Amino acid sequence: MPRLLYAPASPYSAKVRMAAHYAGIPLDAVTVETSAEPAELIGANPLGKIPVLVTDEGEAVYDSRAIVQYLNRASGGRLFSRSFAKRTEAERLEALADGIADCALAHVYERRSRPEAVVHQPWLDKQWTKILRGLDHLNASPPSLGKKLTAGHIALRSTLAYLDLRFAGKWEKGRGRLRRWAARFDQKFPELKSLLPS
Repeated sequence: MPRLLYAPASPYSAKVRMAAHYAGIPLDAVTVETSAEPAELIGANPLGKIPVLVTDEGEAVYDSRAIVQYLNRASGGRLFSRSFAKRTEAERLEALADGIADCALAHVYERRSRPEAVVHQPWLDKQWTKILRGLDHLNASPPSLGKKLTAGHIALRSTLAYLDLRFAGKWEKGRGRLRRWAARFDQKFPELKSLLPS
């Protein structure tokens, strides 16, 4: 069984775990502390970043988008449509969701790694502006949720859960359509809820 090195709070780890579950691919999920730089993680990914998928053959696959593509191929196309236009739409949604998560993590790391006196507020403001622009774009026209999910849907749900985890009460105002979208996702696919960032 493939091993997944991951962190429970990571939106990218959650995306991969949700995608694997939805695609029907069992994983041996192993939590790692990236700051400790454990040998297993560094041996699998010299960058020391999670998530990392280690296949049954011992090959390492990283980052989350590469892992999702691997899972899509391994599942016979469960995570992306075969339609050129629909696949592009799903890939664009995944990129936007991951980009919002990137900005949120940059915000968290700036506060976590610097003393308060040297936190660069203009940098935080810039990242927050990007997050809000992305959310407003999605709120204006949330992606449709049918019977089948794509990796884009999964990435978005994971990112919204990460925002709930780290920025609760700071991003939701005026974005009711996106909040309702997340609630519908959880209602339609309850088996994935336990895999959200926590």
